[in-house]
Amino acid sequence: MHFLIFRLITQRFGVGHATGVRAVQRVTRAIAQLCPLFIVWPQGEKADEVERGFLHTSAFPGTIGAIDGTHIRIRAPHENPEAYVNRKGYHSMHLQVSQKPAICDHKGIFTHCFVGHVGSVHDARVFRLSRLYDYLGDALKFPNDSHIIGDSAYALHTNLLTPFADNGHLTRRQKNFNFCHSSARMVIERTFGLLKGRWRSLLNELGMRNVSLIPYHVMAACVLHNICQLRRDAIPNVVVAARVVEDQPFGRGVEEDRVVAVEKRNIISAALVLRDV
Repeated sequence: MHFLIFRLITQRFGVGHATGVRAVQRVTRAIAQLCPLFIVWPQGEKADEVERGFLHTSAFPGTIGAIDGTHIRIRAPHENPEAYVNRKGYHSMHLQVSQKPAICDHKGIFTHCFVGHVGSVHDARVFRLSRLYDYLGDALKFPNDSHIIGDSAYALHTNLLTPFADNGHLTRRQKNFNFCHSSARMVIERTFGLLKGRWRSLLNELGMRNVSLIPYHVMAACVLHNICQLRRDAIPNVVVAARVVEDQPFGRGVEEDRVVAVEKRNIISAALVLRDV
C-alpha cells in the first residue's frame, strides 16, 4: 500500500519514485522541527487552565497532564528485528506521550512527546529515559504541588499519581479515587485514537524500513495533530524537546518521595466526592 501511494503520487506529478521519497522525508523533517512551537509543557496561566479543565471533566484535582505510551506498528527492521517485538507479538516502536513520553492535556493536545524506543522496552523504562523523568520534583514544571497521572505501569511520585493497586480489598474511598483517576486519564487514550485516526499510517503498519526516519514521521504526525486541535490564537511558543539519557533506576530522591506521594494520594482520596462505583 505504501509503495502504491508513492507510485500514484509520482505519476501524477511526473517525478521519479526516489525523488518522491526524498521530498516526503524533507517535508516530514521540516514538520517535526516545528515541535518547539506546537508541543509545549503547560506553565503559568496555561498550567492553571489545564488544571481547571481536568477538574471540570473528571473532578480530579491538581492535574496538568495524563501520561501513557502507545506502540506504532512497523515492518521488521533489517538489523536486530527481535528487539522490536512487543509483548503483543508484533514489531513496533514506542510513542510515549504525557500532558505526551506521550503526555496530553484535557483537550487532547500533546504537551510532551518521546519517540523512538524499540517495542520490547517497557513503558516505565521509556519514561525513565525521557526528559520528563528529570522534571519530577521541579516546582517550575509542577507549580502548586500539581501532578500528571498515569497507570500502574509507572512508579508513584508526588508529581506522578498512579491508582491504588487493586488487591481485592480496596476501601470505598480508594475505589472512588481509582474511578476519578481513570476518568481523567482516559483523555490520553482518546488522544492516541484521534492521532491514529487522523494519520492512518500510524494505525496499521508503518511502511518504512529505515528505523532512523520513523521518529521524525511520528513526531510530525503529533505536531500536525496539535495544529488541528489548537485555535490560531492559542499557538504555544515554548518547547519540550525529546532527548535520550542513560538508562538508570529511579534515583534516591524519587524513592524517598514515595512516602510523601502516598500521603498526597490518601489526602486526595479522602477529599473526592464519592460516586457510585
